[in-house]
Amino acid sequence: MNDAAPAGAGVRQLLLALGEPVIDLVAAPAGLDDGISDVEISDVAILDADEEPETYHADLVLLIGARGRRALRLARAAAHRGAAAVAVKVDPGDDRQALKNLAEDAGVVVLGIRPEIRWARLDSLVREVVADARVAGAAPEAGQPADLFALAETVAALTGGIVSIEDSANRVLAYSRSDDEVDELRRRSILGREGPAHYLALLRQWGVYERLRAGDEVVHVEERPERGIRRRLAIGIRVDEQMLGSIWVQEGRDELSDTAESALIGAARTAALLLVRHRTGVSSDLRLEDALLSRMLEGHIDPRTLAARIGADLTKPAAVVGFALRDATTGADADRPVFELRRAAMTSLVSVHAAAFRRRALVAGTGARVYMLLPGLPGLPERSGESLVAGLAHDIVRAAGQRLRLDVCAAVGSVVDGLDSIAESKAEADRVLDIIADRAERRVATIDDVRSEVLLGDTLALLEQHPRLRDPRITALLAYDAEHDTPLVPSVLAYFAEQCNMRAAARLLHVHTNTLRYRLRRAETISGIDLTDPHQCLFSHLQLLLETGAMPVPHASHVQHGH
Repeated sequence: MNDAAPAGAGVRQLLLALGEPVIDLVAAPAGLDDGISDVEISDVAILDADEEPETYHADLVLLIGARGRRALRLARAAAHRGAAAVAVKVDPGDDRQALKNLAEDAGVVVLGIRPEIRWARLDSLVREVVADARVAGAAPEAGQPADLFALAETVAALTGGIVSIEDSANRVLAYSRSDDEVDELRRRSILGREGPAHYLALLRQWGVYERLRAGDEVVHVEERPERGIRRRLAIGIRVDEQMLGSIWVQEGRDELSDTAESALIGAARTAALLLVRHRTGVSSDLRLEDALLSRMLEGHIDPRTLAARIGADLTKPAAVVGFALRDATTGADADRPVFELRRAAMTSLVSVHAAAFRRRALVAGTGARVYMLLPGLPGLPERSGESLVAGLAHDIVRAAGQRLRLDVCAAVGSVVDGLDSIAESKAEADRVLDIIADRAERRVATIDDVRSEVLLGDTLALLEQHPRLRDPRITALLAYDAEHDTPLVPSVLAYFAEQCNMRAAARLLHVHTNTLRYRLRRAETISGIDLTDPHQCLFSHLQLLLETGAMPVPHASHVQHGH
């Protein structure tokens, strides 16, 4: 562990984040200015009025059901056991001075919480602030358990339910945020950080844990209103025969989605990888694997290196699917935090679907794009394999829009014979993304869908690499438009786009046919181009597309021959 990494959030940061809607009163032993300046919260702990405090490590301790002298006794004991602050409910008629005295007597920061705030909600809010402070202070390694919270949020979005992830001892490792209707089992599990003993006994009695250990199937737990238990789904997190934990999805106000079971299967495989790497202390392997995948997709390393690492058959068919956020700005005008959050949500979504589709599937992000590698595809006829992969891409794009409200497009690279040729599939996916990223009419496409546009883009890329291949007459026309702010170039482009159909081009430009006819004659006069000569029209069209940026020109690394 890096000793310089931040332990958590300062009390002042907590106050700024939660504010008066949650915290009604703050009291500190040395006053607010001095008393909270160096106090840091590293975690949240629950202390019931009937319990004795345990040992804390700079925790915020929630004193549930404690008032008056009992609150003073528990606060003092919690402070002696390492608590950084305590939280108590404050009613409108309570003696505020008594809470200030409590801070002085116990030597601990006291937060007075408004009575309408649920303890579970406060617990969730504080943990979010602490997690954000850690992320802001030091970028965590991929594969740490914090990634489980992102996974829980993704599963919640895909299932429409309320998610928690537990270890094999039924301790809660991560959970989704929710203002939905949580049941008693969920509420007490989150507050106590583990499943309540009598509820666990009921689940064992009903055979739930036996079914979780028996295989990889999703287990249904029906609603038990008399027990305060709502309907939920669960799946074991397993590696071979070893049970690492489980994922639970509680149904809220609305029914769970039709794809809930598939999402759970993918999430369990993803969680297994995260937990194993954390246990074995090789969390940096995730970044290494991402780097290896990215370099292999670019053709810079031997695919056998990655194939051996993930246990994939080098000779079986494989494909790459590329994903991009349509509404993301990545240049100087980018809102970086918003972009990072959206890309992380997209990556998590793709990872869950990929794991459900193929156990050895891998996902890696490069810049604004996310790539999904699907090795070991079944030996289907070529078009059948691509249809299978395209169907998965459609599911992911649909889920991104419906569940996460992300505008995502996907490009399906061709299925290649083996990982040795995977760079071709990736380059093809890139070229398709170049075409559809800014086109609302297509969200998922293969090379067959946009082959003409891809070939045209490749042609423009070759033209761009050879500046001598320019017609000075077109250069003169472009310069005239720029100097005199005239619409001659757009008019010529519209004329070409509508296959030299004057009426159609005029409709496209929303002008009268005579207006367009005048502009075209003017363009011929200025440039010397004969718009009735098909050869001159052909090259003029290509140069205008290149010079105006009307057609996306691929990066040199994306251009592949043999389309």
